[in-house]
Amino acid sequence: MSFWSVGNWRRKSAPAVGVAVVSVDGTPDPGDLADLLSTCELLRAQASEAGVRLDESAASLEALDQMLPRWRDDSEEMSWLGNDAGLYLGTVVVRTVPGAVWEIRSSGQPVVRLASGREVDVVEAGHAWAESGVPGLSPLYAEVAER
Repeated sequence: MSFWSVGNWRRKSAPAVGVAVVSVDGTPDPGDLADLLSTCELLRAQASEAGVRLDESAASLEALDQMLPRWRDDSEEMSWLGNDAGLYLGTVVVRTVPGAVWEIRSSGQPVVRLASGREVDVVEAGHAWAESGVPGLSPLYAEVAER
């Protein structure tokens, strides 16, 4: 079993600008990677407080799009939430779109690779959503899922 680490990425000393994943032995186990990237603790806590159930479905992305963006008053929290939103979007895509898989770029950045070969930078999309709400997570999912 591979040991995956996202390092000390929840440190409060600086805003999050992305996520990097590093493997001890360089051989990713897709199941372990999917489990690691689906954690999204801050997003799950925010959603729970808002009464939103994150069940890794397209409907949960729609519910997230309807949440009041209270995090936008705190740039550090917004940045961390952007990471989580992107990883959650990727989790929903990987678990519901046939042929979609997590892939780790040489920089350590997780992206979703679709069966067509297209890469989707879900973390970047999550940051855009957290900062402005545009594009929404559910429209992004719909666009990715139809390909």
